[in-house]
Amino acid sequence: MSLSLYGHPFSSYTWKALIALYANGTRFEFRGVGEGTPEHDAFVAAAGPSGKFPVLRDGEVTMFEATSIIEYLNRNHPGPAPLLPADRDEAIRVRMWDRVFDLHVMDVMQEIVFEYIRNPGNPDPAVRERVEARLDRSYRWIEGWLETYAQRDRVTLIACAAAPRLFYAAWVYRIPANCPRLQAWRAHLLALPPVVRCVDDARPYRHYFPLGAPDRD
Repeated sequence: MSLSLYGHPFSSYTWKALIALYANGTRFEFRGVGEGTPEHDAFVAAAGPSGKFPVLRDGEVTMFEATSIIEYLNRNHPGPAPLLPADRDEAIRVRMWDRVFDLHVMDVMQEIVFEYIRNPGNPDPAVRERVEARLDRSYRWIEGWLETYAQRDRVTLIACAAAPRLFYAAWVYRIPANCPRLQAWRAHLLALPPVVRCVDDARPYRHYFPLGAPDRD
């Protein structure tokens, strides 16, 4: 099989690419990293400047960065789930919202994750306070955006980005009661078959979460 995805089942960025592959029933081989497969680790390390996963290999083509992988799949391995709209202006807006979930949800929550990795016994409470305030602001913005978002049920680049980000961010700071649309959309995303598959495959690795995985989801 020429199409291979390198990544880790617990990685939210790996989920992002996997959701796109699963939604379209795309045939591929998953090649795990960090699990006694040094050849996979070496390939990922050489694929991009940061040496991070996921990485997609399609014959002689190598793609890194999850959003770029999804763009590549949408063009070269299309399926029943249109990951990006054909209209160019609408596609730009979809990419903008993709950035919201990567930069204003995932990157924010990673700050507290890294703090617990650096200081597992004594994390700085100021970092948690800052992260929770920023996540609260992002949640409230997304709550307002959802009022006009008409494609909540479709698996697009937006769902591929939102599902893993909201999954892990809510472990750090739960979505508050004053964001009912966002609470409902997160629950809906986690019930989508491609996302369920990612959640289930990641369960054996929950002990890796530095803050401790909650007994839910």
